[in-house]
Amino acid sequence: MKNDSQSKIHPGSGRRKALEFNKGRQSDDQSLDDIKKLIPNVFFRQRDMLIESLHLIQDQYKCLKPRHLTALSELTNLPLTEIYETASFYAHFDIYKEDDLTPPDTTIRVCDGITCEMNGCKSLEKDLKDNLGTNVRVVRAPCMGRCHQAPVVEVGKKHFVNANVSVVQKALEEQDTKPVIPNYISYDDYVKEGGYKILKDCIKDKKDPMKLIEEMEQSGLRGLGGAGFPTGRKWRFVRAEDKPRLMAINGDEGEPGTFKDHHYLTRDPHRFLEGMLIASWVVEATDVYIYMRDEYPDVIKFLKKEIKILEDNNLNIKTRIHFRRGAGAYICGEESSMLESLEGKRGLPRHKPPFPSQVGLFGRPTLIHNVETVFWVREILEKGAVWFSSHGLNGRKGLRTYSVSGRVKNPGVKLAPAGITIKQLIDEYCGGVQDGHTFKAYLPGGASGGILPAKLDNVPLDFDTLQEHGCFIGSAAVVVLSDKDNMKDIAKNLMFFFHDESCGQCTPCRNGTEKALKLMNESSWDVDLLKELSSAMMDASICGLGQAAPNPMLSVIKHFPEEVTN
Repeated sequence: MKNDSQSKIHPGSGRRKALEFNKGRQSDDQSLDDIKKLIPNVFFRQRDMLIESLHLIQDQYKCLKPRHLTALSELTNLPLTEIYETASFYAHFDIYKEDDLTPPDTTIRVCDGITCEMNGCKSLEKDLKDNLGTNVRVVRAPCMGRCHQAPVVEVGKKHFVNANVSVVQKALEEQDTKPVIPNYISYDDYVKEGGYKILKDCIKDKKDPMKLIEEMEQSGLRGLGGAGFPTGRKWRFVRAEDKPRLMAINGDEGEPGTFKDHHYLTRDPHRFLEGMLIASWVVEATDVYIYMRDEYPDVIKFLKKEIKILEDNNLNIKTRIHFRRGAGAYICGEESSMLESLEGKRGLPRHKPPFPSQVGLFGRPTLIHNVETVFWVREILEKGAVWFSSHGLNGRKGLRTYSVSGRVKNPGVKLAPAGITIKQLIDEYCGGVQDGHTFKAYLPGGASGGILPAKLDNVPLDFDTLQEHGCFIGSAAVVVLSDKDNMKDIAKNLMFFFHDESCGQCTPCRNGTEKALKLMNESSWDVDLLKELSSAMMDASICGLGQAAPNPMLSVIKHFPEEVTN
């Protein structure tokens, strides 16, 4: 018979004993060595560098394998589940379930944005899958920010516009997969034309920050990423908060139909950088974070180089500059989602209040601006607020950059007076509607801005002028539609985009976009049910994605009912 000491464990006997083995998936020496060589050691101690670390692994190995993610978990001391949930949130990370699987040599992404669908992207995707080899992966992808040159295909990291099968085949044969660096204005040329003079005066305290704020307020410049909040007022609000303060640039230009930021960055990047640093000086931001969408590999490559030039010339002595890549998530264009992503997390929108100007990045007051907004700062301060506000049509003030695509002869970025009408924009800036097409409708503000019929061609395109028609200007992404376009298909394309890009945090958006898309795929729409569903989405969604997702559908129901009901 066993005695008492043999039949039980003494209470508390496990306190001073280490586990004989770790729990969960085990990392191996080779994988740990791979990650240590690839990722700077300082990244392992910074939670906000998780997404940057995942990018380095994806770039090197063309995928994220379990063994590497396990090693990253051990080195960062982050739970493996947290790394998986972050990586799986972003479309540009390819997670493999098994270590012995081999990724394809090249990934080809076919844009399925609204203008690319109008130009045959679906048939192009099918033809590519039918004609390319087995060691190539062809996938669809949301808007790539080159809508005026549709259809667009990304081969590796290089974008091909007005693409076709032969162009892609040639790129594969020649291994032409790296981004092309544009011929932009260099630092030296920018300085020769007076660049950085205002910033240098700011650094030397020759400028009064409060007077700069007043100048921006008088100019009437508003946020050009979509929300339209007055720029000068935002500077004033952030500067009034306690230190330390931060700044973030939202370069995640993901709204279908929008490509103006890419246009400006690839031509005059230092005008953007100077405006950014002036704004950060005004609000006394210790650090500024640039969040750039991963669909712009050309910008990512050369902008890092130009930032290094700024640092070498001591132009950032008041503010440290940090550069971060997005990873394929439209929701990160929403300011609080971008902040979450900058902190290395899933891009889930935050509840407001508090607003980012009070509690933003890392819990600090944060000035957030779109790329184009700060692009205007130098010119307004040089020429004065009156110069900027003197422009405008139809009672509006200022200049606006319109990204125009669709059924026009000369699509592209058009700098025009704020308040211009679609008729004026098409006729005076785009060479008219394409031959063989009749103007039918237009999107005044991208996918989320709604749709207006051609009969409303005299509405000024600006902030606060479109709401009475159930639309808004947003980022001024104008897509022109013709009699060759089916409005039902247009609305379905846009709803699919929102369904695909919903972060899934709130039920009204997550389930609402899914149910709306299902109802819209019926031969005849149940209009009453779709309107009821839209009301729930618009009233109860956490952020603008779910609130704006029904806009195109409701516009089509209102203006083109004969196309959606039998």
